[in-house]
Amino acid sequence: MLKQFDVKTDRRDQMLDITSEIESFLEEKGAEEGIVVVSSLHTTAGITVNENADPDVKTDMLMRLDEVYPWNHPKDRHAEGNTASHLKTSTVGHAQTLIIHGGKLQLGTWQGVYFCEFDGPRNRKFLVKIIPD
Repeated sequence: MLKQFDVKTDRRDQMLDITSEIESFLEEKGAEEGIVVVSSLHTTAGITVNENADPDVKTDMLMRLDEVYPWNHPKDRHAEGNTASHLKTSTVGHAQTLIIHGGKLQLGTWQGVYFCEFDGPRNRKFLVKIIPD
């Protein structure tokens, strides 16, 4: 059970909550037990799990990643000029593996799944693969 999702970002750096899309796919397929893998199809966009209650968490994460990986660095050699976005994606990771139990994603009270854009705005894609028990 595999589904490709499209997402449109509107900023260079952005974190979009994709939890509901994943949960809807689980419900559509009747997945009760197993794991689900969520994977970005891009080298400049990742997937992470983090707090979804306070929007300042996303703001702070993006700000701190910019501090660690500034967009313009005099030693960057990549011709496209987006070395920072590649570094951010490698740090966050391109995929997450999550547990399905009782037909639900097993996330903590404050957790959500995020598509992390680091080189937008763009039209992007991510995959969700259900692996049932």
